[in-house]
Amino acid sequence: MKVPEYVQGHGLLKGKSVLITAAAGAGIGFSAAQRAIEEGCSGIVISDIHEGRLAASVEKLKAETGCEQVYGKVGNVAVEEDVQALINTAEELLGGVDILINNAGLGTTKLLIEMEDPEWNKVIDVTLNGTMRMTRYMMKVMKQRGHGVIVNNASVLGWRAQKEQAHYAAAKAGVMALTRCAALEAADFGVRINAVAPSLAVHAMLKKSAPEELLAELESREAYGRGAEVWEVANIMMFLASDYSSYMTGEIVSCSSQRA
Repeated sequence: MKVPEYVQGHGLLKGKSVLITAAAGAGIGFSAAQRAIEEGCSGIVISDIHEGRLAASVEKLKAETGCEQVYGKVGNVAVEEDVQALINTAEELLGGVDILINNAGLGTTKLLIEMEDPEWNKVIDVTLNGTMRMTRYMMKVMKQRGHGVIVNNASVLGWRAQKEQAHYAAAKAGVMALTRCAALEAADFGVRINAVAPSLAVHAMLKKSAPEELLAELESREAYGRGAEVWEVANIMMFLASDYSSYMTGEIVSCSSQRA
């Protein structure tokens, strides 16, 4: 099935401020940043560990959207000091963060019996622990204001099995559990936390890191015969970040057309 036409913005985030991790480059994070601006956010901070790519992404967002309230902050979600510095900086630049999108994650491909502890630990630390660190500190800040929204990027691999993905699947299952438990705690002070679980979103960086044969196999499992466009995943993030999902918290929304 052909790719649908790009969905134009409808002001879902009008007047809201946004912080997104791992938002440089060509993946879901950058698309979410672009969509947030198109949905009317008042300002946005994007973060990444790659300084050059981050700076280029900030300029690209400004040029393509016309929004000047776009800021970049280098940071590593695996380092608590970076997490706190990122959120504190975003709070200052934006006058408070209304919406946090936890997009940072790391995946590799390896059979479990061939995987050493460092590889397992790195994927868990960035993908699960990084989401926890960002959520934990952002909850503390949002609690003081009594409102806010956090959207996490999970994966259908948190539910479904795939060879050579034990570490990534475990991390994403953890993100799902974290989302549900943190949401109950955050509900006490008016903060909502939900997650999107994509099956397969194909973009330039993924094509560079994954074998062409594997991507073709994964796309063949999708009902539409293709992977999602990154903006299709970002659209769900925008819904979860907006007031249209005001009664939802602790939910995991699948972005998938998988047949099995």
